[in-house]
Amino acid sequence: MKLILIRHGSTSWNVKQRYSGFADIALNDKGRIQARRLRRRLMNQVVHKVYSSDRKRAIQTARIVFKGYNIEKIPDLREMNFGIFEGLTYKQIMKKYPSIYKKWIKNPFETVISSGESLAILNKRVVKAFKKIILRHPNQTVAVVCHGGAISAFINHILKSKDFWAYIPQSASLTVLELRNNKFKINLLND
Repeated sequence: MKLILIRHGSTSWNVKQRYSGFADIALNDKGRIQARRLRRRLMNQVVHKVYSSDRKRAIQTARIVFKGYNIEKIPDLREMNFGIFEGLTYKQIMKKYPSIYKKWIKNPFETVISSGESLAILNKRVVKAFKKIILRHPNQTVAVVCHGGAISAFINHILKSKDFWAYIPQSASLTVLELRNNKFKINLLND
């Protein structure tokens, strides 16, 4: 099985370094251009099924990249719920919540953002969603369009790592995984 993981294209909140999380933000012009470039790049790639987070930015990216495909939305592929950080920029968070933000940046696996979800909860729901997808599509190529935190959570899971920041991909990037004999191989990361 081959998994093509795509982080959604750029949004106005990405540009402003605003935490989006569960917020339903649409792509900006740059994001739509990125998605069209991905469509050209993947034009000759056979894809049997396309899944997406249910957030606008992911759905819009999926619809542009995989024009004409039936895209199945899975809410468990959403970005992390950033709670009190949602909608705020880095500067605003540092003003309002400097202590919790510094702790979260230093050790995200041990810090829970108030009114948000922990990385343990994010990991659990994302891994559950990916396991369902994997079971449905043995020996097929599947594309999943979602979010940086969701992709990082899954990569950390398969590598048995706890380096959340290391695996957050750029907007509209590709990460390609191959599953053989129940073991994942990363063929491409954040490309």
